[in-house]
Parts: sequence; C-alpha cells; structure tokens
Amino acid sequence: MYNIRKAVSRLDFAPNIEAIRITDIKRGLGSFIPKPDKPVSFTALKTALKKAGYTLASAEVTVLGTLARDPEGWSVVADTSKQRFEIEGANLNQMLADAAPDLHIEITGDWKTVGEGANAREVISPRAAKKVAAARDNKAVSPDALAGIQVSAVGAGEAPATLFTPIRTTSPGLTVYKGGAITPRYSFTRQHLGDLKVDRHALRLNLSYTPTPTLQLEADIPYQRSSFGAGSRSASGQGFGNITLWAKYRFYRALEIWGDRQAAVRLGLELPTGKSTVPKDPTLPASAFVRQQLTPIAGGLSAHIDTAYSQAKGRWVYGGNIEGIARSERDGFRLGHEVRINTDLEFVMLPLKYRSPTNELFVIFETSFVHRSRGRINGETVPGSSSTEFFVAPALQYLPTSRFLVEASLQVPVVRNIGPQMLRTDRNILIGIRYLY
Repeated sequence: MYNIRKAVSRLDFAPNIEAIRITDIKRGLGSFIPKPDKPVSFTALKTALKKAGYTLASAEVTVLGTLARDPEGWSVVADTSKQRFEIEGANLNQMLADAAPDLHIEITGDWKTVGEGANAREVISPRAAKKVAAARDNKAVSPDALAGIQVSAVGAGEAPATLFTPIRTTSPGLTVYKGGAITPRYSFTRQHLGDLKVDRHALRLNLSYTPTPTLQLEADIPYQRSSFGAGSRSASGQGFGNITLWAKYRFYRALEIWGDRQAAVRLGLELPTGKSTVPKDPTLPASAFVRQQLTPIAGGLSAHIDTAYSQAKGRWVYGGNIEGIARSERDGFRLGHEVRINTDLEFVMLPLKYRSPTNELFVIFETSFVHRSRGRINGETVPGSSSTEFFVAPALQYLPTSRFLVEASLQVPVVRNIGPQMLRTDRNILIGIRYLY
C-alpha cells in the first residue's frame, strides 16, 4: 500500500504521501485532495500506478466549482485551479434540469481523460450534483478546488506484501518503486560440538533499491562477534563477514482484489571481504576445519541463485523459495556447497476489522531445509563435514506505520544429520526492523 501511495505522490498535482489515504484495503480504494493550484489528469494518475506495477480500474472525482455552458454542452470550472471538466452522461439532462450557468455546485462522478496531448480533456460522468453556497460564504466547504479523488485500483488492496515479507524465506516481492528499504537485523546463535560451546552475535544490514517495477538491487553487510570455549578455556573474536550483492527480477505477478501472486529469481555474488583469521588458542579442543567455522565467513567468492514464489489472499500469505550456493575456497577453507528450501505461512492476526493499513500484527511460521555437502581445508575434502538439517521458526511482525515494521523470530532444529566436523546449531533468535524510503 505504501508503494501505491508513493507512486501517486510523485504526480505534480498530488499532495505529500501522508495526505494520501487508503480507505478500503480489501476493495483497493484510496483518496486524496490534489494541490489546489495544479490541474489534474486521469491519464497521468493511471500511468503513475502502471509504472509502479498496478492497474487503475476506475476513479471518482468530486469538483467544487461553477457551471458553464457552451455549444458543446455543460462543464464545471474548479474554484481554485480554474481547470475545466466537461460533463457528460445519459442522465445529464435530468440531473441538471434546473441548472443555469454560473451556478455554484459540487459534482461527483466517474472521471476519465478523453484525447491525448494538447487535445486532452478531463470528463466527468456525474452520479450526484448539488447546489452549494460559494466557498467564501460557507465555511463548511473546503477551499480546495477539488474536494477529493476516490481511486479504485485492481491490486491496490493486495495483502500487505510490500512491507510485510517473510523473515527467513526469500520474498519475490519488491520494495518501493524508485525507493527501497533499510533493514538492520540482530541475531543470536547458540552452537556446540562436544564440549565446545559457541555464541554468535551478528548484525546484518540489508540495503535495497528498486529502480523499476520488476528489478530490485540489494546489499547484505554482516558483522559478527563470537565467543567460544570448552570447560575453563574460552576466547572470542569479531569482524565483518562477506558482503553479498543481489539482483532480484520479478518475472511474474498477478493482482486481484486483496490478493497477489508473484514469482522472482534472485542472483547473488558473495565477495571475499570478511575476516578469515582463525582463533589461535592452542588449547581449544577443535580441528583446523572446526576452528575455521568460528570465523565470520563460510568461504571465499560464492555464487547464489534463488527462486521464490508467494501468494497472498485476504489475511493469508504463503510461499517458499529454493536457493543454491556454490562456494570457493579462501585461505584454504570453505564450507560445502548448499541447497536451501524454505517455506512461509503468514496470517494477519490484527486488526480484526481490516479496512486500512498499519497497526497490523502478523503471525508467521517458517521452515528451512538445509543440505550442505562436504567442505574443504587446505585443498582437501574433509570427511564428516556434510550436514542435513530441518528447522522451524515461529515469528511475529508488527507494522506501526506504513513505512516501518518490527519483527522477531525464533528458529530451532527439528531434524539434524550432521557430520562430526560440523558445529551444531541449537537455536537462533532474530530481531529486526525495516524502514521504507
């Protein structure tokens, strides 16, 4: 919904984004009062929404102005902008039976643009018209020339997939067209291997920008601090992990009233930028391969490919993704190549009466299947370094405003088949925020 409001706010005649209201999220209705000194255009409104990936089904306009009559018929001239709207319709003679030129009226009806370029004309097919006093004599009448525009767009009432997205599952949705999102996330991971205990505190910053309605560019920047030990022996380390650059292309989208289906492919390049220094404590009871796992990196230059699908209908959202990771060695180390399969199920718990966005509470349940082949150290394949794991992750997301959300997720293993050279994850707690710009 924020994506639609931002697309409309770019129009010359539109107010700022906060003044654009979503009045019915299910039916896809929104309204705004244009700037009083700017002429409006149905075609411009339709084009702006199309560029953002939406279809304008219809629009209704209410004009406060003065009637005029010429050989072509009736028109109304808006009070402040002096823009002329032609009036047409099957019941026009009946509706304006007692009308006369210079009558001050408020007229509401379907709105469209007829013609193109210099020949374009704004036309109203009225559903209601009433005589009103001049604005200076009636303080109840808005001084704006246009009292409002009611917009109904197919897909405008989609489940809030722009801001609300899965936490651990890749979303095929994009962020704001000609805008993006800033998403910092903190995670705590507890791992073990025999007597060795590992605690990881990580901060991952995701920056995204959407230059077109189908393309999104992203960067993931991780930083990690780890503490580990066995018995009375302990140590710690910290540093940046590998930066990953992403490009997501949404190749399929089908909009419907309060529903949205979409699919995307996402390509990533993980750069060998992270800290690879291995803990030096000689008393730490761990092999060279295990010691390498205590660093913030999983290898060197790596390629990611990810395909995702989701479907939203009413209060429900479900989807999934499949990701493959091919890793290269760095300083003689890499974990195994990976295949990840994630699923996502979401439900809008609150509000109970869902008419407008914000103040929504999402309940989320995600699953992750991760298979990792054997890793390498110093050019040699390491026996016992493969793993297959299945995790579940209940989560909550809350949207206090149309631009901002907070989220929390707890991931725990359900099935683990792990070689003796691999750290075992006991739990992962994730807390994050997201801000659209």
